[in-house]
Amino acid sequence: MGAKTAVAPPDQSSGIRADAAREPKRPGRRRDDRKAAWLFLAPALLGFLVFYAYPTIRGVHYSLTDYNMLAPPNFVGAENYTQLIGDEQFWNALKVTAYYVVLNIGSQTLLALLLATLMHRLTRSVALRAMLLVPWLVPNVTVGLLWMWLLDANLGFVNHVLDALGLGTSGFFTSPDLAMPAIAAVNTWAYTGYTALLLYAGMLQVPQHLYESASLDGAGEWRMFHRITLPLLRPVLALVLVVSLIGSFQIFDTIAVTTKGGPVGATRVIYYYIYEQAFAQFHMGYASAVAVVLALVLGVLTAVQMRLLRASRSDLA
Repeated sequence: MGAKTAVAPPDQSSGIRADAAREPKRPGRRRDDRKAAWLFLAPALLGFLVFYAYPTIRGVHYSLTDYNMLAPPNFVGAENYTQLIGDEQFWNALKVTAYYVVLNIGSQTLLALLLATLMHRLTRSVALRAMLLVPWLVPNVTVGLLWMWLLDANLGFVNHVLDALGLGTSGFFTSPDLAMPAIAAVNTWAYTGYTALLLYAGMLQVPQHLYESASLDGAGEWRMFHRITLPLLRPVLALVLVVSLIGSFQIFDTIAVTTKGGPVGATRVIYYYIYEQAFAQFHMGYASAVAVVLALVLGVLTAVQMRLLRASRSDLA
C-alpha cells in the first residue's frame, strides 16, 4: 500500500470572506429605504403643508388682527380673545354644540354597537354591510334636504304618518325643543352604519376561541358581550369615539340646510357661529380666534378621552 498523502484542511477564512462579499451592505440598504420612504411620503407631506399647516398658521395670525376682508389686517394682540371671554353668544353656541355632541355620540354609538354585535353574532352578510354604508355615502347637504322634506310640518311624510296615527303633527325643525334632537337624529341615521362597520371590524379581531370557551362555561350572549367583546374592543371603540367627537363638534352643513341656526338660536352650533362671524358680519379676525379656541378645546377633549379609554393598550396582548 502506498503512503497516504496529507490533505490540507479547507481555508475557512476564504469562505468567510466570500460570504461577506456576497452580503449586501446594510447601511447602504437602509439609506435607500429611507429615500424611497420619503419619496412616497412627499405628496402627503406636501398636501399637509399646503392645506393644513399653512392655513393653521394664517388662522392663528388672523386671530391676532382685526381682519375684515375689506381692509388690510391690523395687529390687535389678544383683543379678540378678550372679547371672546365676554361673548354670551359664543358660550351659548358652545353649550348648544355640547348638547348636540351628547345626543349624537350617545345615540350613534349605542345603535352602532347593537348593529355590529348583531352582524358579528348572527350574520356576516356582505349585502347587509353594503346597505349600512349607503347613508354614509350620501352627501351631507343631500341628507339635510331629504330629511327637511320628510320632517316638514305641512308636507312632510313623517308628519302625515303621525297625523294618520292620531298623534298630531310636529314642527321638528321649527320647535326650539325638537330642532336639535331632530338634527342629531338625522346625523345618527347618516353615520351609524359607518360607525357600526368600524366596530364590526374590531370585533372580528377578537379570537373566536374565547367565545367558544365562554359558551362551554354557560355564559350567555350579554355576559360574553360585557366580559369579552367590550374589553377587547376598547382601542377601536376609543378611535370611534374620538372621530365621532371631532365630527360632532364640526357639524355645519345639516344645520345650514335645515334650520340655519334657528329657531331662536337653538341650533346655532359653534361652527355655524364661526361662519356667521366670518362671512355674514365679516369679522374674520374674531372668527379666527373662535376657531383657534375650538381647536384647543378639541385637542384637550381628545387627549382626555384617549387617556381615560387607554386607547394605546389592548387586552389582546
